[in-house]
Order: sequence, then structure tokens, then C-alpha cells
Amino acid sequence: MTAEPVPAGANRLLLRATGRARGWTALVAAAALADAAAAVLLPYALARAIDAVPPGGSPASAALWPCVALVAVAALAEVLSELAAGSAAARATAWLRHTLVRHILAVGPALRVPPGDVAGRTVGGAAEAGVAPAAAPEAAAGLLPAAGALVALYLIDWRAAAAIAVALPAVALLMRAFVRDITASATRYLNVQGTIAGRLAEALGGARTIAAAGTAGRETARILEPLPDLRAEGETMWRVQGGVAARGLLALLLLQVAAVAIAGVELAAGRITPGELVATVQYAGLAAGFGPVLTQVLRLGRARAGARRAAEILGLPAPSHGTEPAPPGPGRLEFRDVAGLGVLDGLDLTVPGGLAVAVVGRSGSGTSELAALAGRLTDPDRGEIRLDGTPLPRLTRAALRREIGYAFARPALFGATVRDAIAFGPARPPEAWLRESARAARADGFVQRLPHGYDTPLADAPMSGGELQRMGLARAFAHTGRVLILDDATSSLDTVTEVEITDAILDRFAGRTRLIIAHRASTAARADLVVWLDGGRARAVGRHADLWRDPAYRAVFTAEDAGE
Repeated sequence: MTAEPVPAGANRLLLRATGRARGWTALVAAAALADAAAAVLLPYALARAIDAVPPGGSPASAALWPCVALVAVAALAEVLSELAAGSAAARATAWLRHTLVRHILAVGPALRVPPGDVAGRTVGGAAEAGVAPAAAPEAAAGLLPAAGALVALYLIDWRAAAAIAVALPAVALLMRAFVRDITASATRYLNVQGTIAGRLAEALGGARTIAAAGTAGRETARILEPLPDLRAEGETMWRVQGGVAARGLLALLLLQVAAVAIAGVELAAGRITPGELVATVQYAGLAAGFGPVLTQVLRLGRARAGARRAAEILGLPAPSHGTEPAPPGPGRLEFRDVAGLGVLDGLDLTVPGGLAVAVVGRSGSGTSELAALAGRLTDPDRGEIRLDGTPLPRLTRAALRREIGYAFARPALFGATVRDAIAFGPARPPEAWLRESARAARADGFVQRLPHGYDTPLADAPMSGGELQRMGLARAFAHTGRVLILDDATSSLDTVTEVEITDAILDRFAGRTRLIIAHRASTAARADLVVWLDGGRARAVGRHADLWRDPAYRAVFTAEDAGE
């Protein structure tokens, strides 16, 4: 099976994660080196102790103390290694998760990866990658006993050393193939795992629809459909690992037999001592025993797979922000030859500052796309959007979010309580302003009826679609700068409530630019100006009463709206 190459970005990401845990990584390396040194020196000390025993006597205590000291060093190194490895993994994983979350939120609506898959990469994938700072030095240090054992064997008897050295290139090739295969298999495993997580997240988001449609069984089958692939990749990983381990064990046994045979001949010839015979057997095991290295290589392979998936997310472009503050002005928006989002095509439009402007159009005409671009939730493929003469990318993030506020058709609420959900934004408004915003959005009434009013935890405040929209409007009203964008933000409201909220939008925020994505003729009729989108361009701009004379304009609205 041909393995895909690991992207350079994944390796760089692992190096950066290792740098974040460099103190603990250094301790891991030091402990691993101490353990490796003790492992190499212990057979020599044991040989000295054996050879120091007189015929028919007992070993001298002086000969045993070096063995005891080396065992103690190895035990202490093992304890320190476990502590440092856990701490290094925690530090690296935390940094990776912070980096991923910051980038995911920076990319924003442009992110096209399913939420469940994103969560899998951030939680599980980052944890897999986080073990690299400990696994890398432990894997490298795991090779030192083999090298030291070869040197020691050469000093004892060059023939035994030669017998081991001949087989080591084959062992190295076996390890290289293992790293390649386990990385590719782990990547495929995590990809399938992400697919399942993404489908589960979709199903959880549409749980009510699934329940109403009675398709729970069908959705369960769809979500778990990739399970056979997950099992196959898991079995592949174990098969690769088991195959390498089996071949390695066979090589170890054969090499030990060869070393013992050679050492036996040398002992019979009087060229080595009984202690050196024991040391030769132990050194042969060290030289060919790569079980500990195999474990660390397996962890590194999984780490590279996790880093590869993280690097794919980090490779997605995030919008950069400028250094300029918001210019003075009434909130005039200019769209200059704007194209993008698969809908808009050469849009030229000026939205006068301080007016209530309704944007209307049939489905697919680009109304929501225009709303997203107006506040730079995403960037156009071509063209430029300006706020009071300044291109949006030149503004700082703080200035952009302070001056342009949003309310959406399906708002998401964040915070511990209802009050926190309304206050959620770049800066927390005063309490009086929060309540006034809630009243303007007609949310204060139902909030007061909650068990603890504004202090009710969000988890204990179930809301209908209309109440959720009013909460989103209250949040937008509480943070409105010079531009307020309402992207179909009243679609779930009854007519009376919509009229009341429209009154607040027109009166309370008079003098600010209000860009209203409208689907009702009554809303367009009350706006100062109407932008009629058709085919991704502004077909006409004018007052509703004037545009109403055009039958094509009237056809944009439903029969019910036309009656109104």
C-alpha cells in the first residue's frame, strides 16, 4: 500500500508544539539519556561482579554496589520520564488546541469543514499530536542502548559485535517502513473518525426534524455507515504493528542465539570470561531489542497523523485585519465591482449613511451574501467594500466589530445566563442599556417570566424560534455602532411583533445605517430606500412605492405580502 507523504506543515507544527514544551521535553531527554546510559553500563557492571566472585566464594559487596546504583538510576529516570512526558504532552496539546480554536474562529463562516470533524481534530487529533515532544526524544534515546551495546560487544569480542551489526540495516529498514505505514493508516483512521463525528453533529443539530420524520433508524445507519472502514483501518494499524513486532522478535531471538553461540566458542577458547559471556547475551538483546523504540515510533506516527489533520485546518486562510481606526462618517457602505460567494457578480452599490435600507430579492439573488460581505464576515473574490471611504480590510478587528453589528435569522446564544447572552459582544454594555435593548427587541417580557429573569441560566431558558430571534435582536441593539445589519432577523416573528420591532429599528436607531434583508413587502415599504437584487447585481435602487409599479418587483414578494 502506497502511503501519502506527510505534509511539511505537519512536521513544522510538531516542532512548534515541541518548542512550547521545551523545558519538559529537555527533562524527558535527560531522563531517557540517563536510562539509556544505565542500560548500557549495567551488563558491564554485572560482568565485573560475576568475575569478581572467587571460586566457591560469594561476591564482594564493592562489586555489587555499582549494579545497585545503576538500577536506582534507571528507576529514578523512569519516574522522571513519566512525569515529564505527561507534562510535555499536556503543554503541547493545550497549545495546539488554543492555536486551532483561535484559527477556526478567525476563519469564521468561511470554514467549510463539518463541525463534528473540526471538534474531532481539535480534541482527539491535538491530543494525538501532543505526545510528540515526549515520544521524539524517547525514540531517539531508545536507539542509544543499541549503539552502546554494539560498542561494548566490540570491546568484549569483535566477532559477536559483527554478528549483530550485520542484521541492523534490515532492522532500520523495517522501522522506516513501519513509520510510513502507521502514519498513513492513522491518518485514514482519524479521517473516518472525523466523518462519523461530522455526521453525528449534523444529526444532533436536526434532532427535531429527525424525530418528526421518524427516520432515527435511517440516520443511525447513515452516521455509522463508515464503521467498517474505521474497523478496517484499526485492524490495519494493529496488523502493521504486530507484523513489525513479530519480525523484530524473531530477529532478536536469532541474534541472541548467534551471539550466545559465538560467545560460547570464545569462552571455551579462553578469550572471554564468564561475566563477559553474560554481558554478551544482555548486550545482544539491547542491540537488537527495539520494542521500546517501536512503542515510541507508533506514538510518533499517530502524532504526525493528528498534526496532519490539524495542519489542514491551520492551512485555511483567515482574514487579516488592518491598523486603521474607523473613519468619521454616517455609516456609508460602498460595494465596488464585488463578486463572490457563488452569487454576486460585479455588484456596484452605495448604501447611504444614516438610512434604513431594505435589501430584497428572490431566493438566490444574493441578499444574505451581501449582508455577510457588508460587515466582513467573509471577503469577496473580487472587488472592494468600503465604510465611509475606508476599505474594510484596513480597519482593525476591534473597530470593525464595534461599528458594524449583526442580527441573524437563527442566532446562537452564548454565555452563562440570559443577561450574558444579550451582553455578548466586543464590550459589555451597562445594565440599563441591556434592558432597554431587550425592551426594544420585545424580549424583556418573556425574559421577566423566566424563573430567575435575566439571571436565568441559558440551559434553563428554552425559547421558541421567535423568542430566540428577539434575543438575537436584543444583543444586536445592545452593541450597535454606526451600521446595523439585520439578515432576515425577523422571519420567525408574528406580524404585530415585527411591526413593533421595525418601529424600534426605524425610530430608536434613526441616524444610523440599517441594512435590512427583507422578505415582506410591509418591511420594504417602511424603509427609506430599497435595494432590489437580481442575479447577483443591483437591478434597481429606489423607494418601495416607486419600485412597486414594476410587476417583476411585485413578483419578488408572496401573494400575502402583495395583499398587504
